[in-house]
Amino acid sequence: MNLRDNLRRLLVRVYTRRVEGHLDHDQVPKHIGVIVDGNRRWAKAAGSTTAQGHRAGADKIEEFLGWCSETDVEVVTLWLLSTDNVNRPPEELAPLLEIIENVVTSLAADGRWRVHHVGNLDLLPGQLQTQLKEAEEATAHVAGGILVNVAIGYGGRQEIADAVRSMMLDAHDKGTSLEELAENVDIDLIGKHLYTSDQPDPDLVIRTSGEQRLSGFMLWQTAHSEYYFCEVFWPAFRKVDFLRAMRDYAARHRRFGG
Repeated sequence: MNLRDNLRRLLVRVYTRRVEGHLDHDQVPKHIGVIVDGNRRWAKAAGSTTAQGHRAGADKIEEFLGWCSETDVEVVTLWLLSTDNVNRPPEELAPLLEIIENVVTSLAADGRWRVHHVGNLDLLPGQLQTQLKEAEEATAHVAGGILVNVAIGYGGRQEIADAVRSMMLDAHDKGTSLEELAENVDIDLIGKHLYTSDQPDPDLVIRTSGEQRLSGFMLWQTAHSEYYFCEVFWPAFRKVDFLRAMRDYAARHRRFGG
């Protein structure tokens, strides 16, 4: 490592401490959603394989959660696998699923997080379904830690369709007629059947890699969220990038649609 690289690292550390020192913890988002993006492009730029890119992205997750803990974030939703990605070629999907399985196992074993799956389990292999259920059960009683939603086999439109289906089945089980259900349907009722029912909606959504779209991420819950689009690929996402997102959020005046 040459002198220029050492100087750059030193300046980044100094700048990071400065941004962190000026962060207003009263203006911290309670729920952060993250569209984890850029693993493959990071790997290509680094001359690595796609699988190595996904592993580098997986290694970033616990580091990111540590930053969230330091700033008193309460809920984090990580979009790790979309419903579209489930249809990737087997030679690409298999190593990605293995990496995701390792992420889930590691989060559950850490002891600091409560793990909750959001997505359609039926789209996932049986082994991953079992791991997700076991991770939820093993971490259900973790006190004081961040609630980590792992969005795997997740799509925003799929979630709304599943919520409506769940609502109708629930009404049927209770003997509610279709007419009665139609009269009682409102935003709150549908919200109770979302994957994230009883959770606060995301205050802030971060997307890495420079893409400036949500791609169907939490369509229902992000109606009043703030968005932060970061140019860096997810494996290269640094603490200073996280703090910039937090600072940007704190500087905004949320109007909740008003």
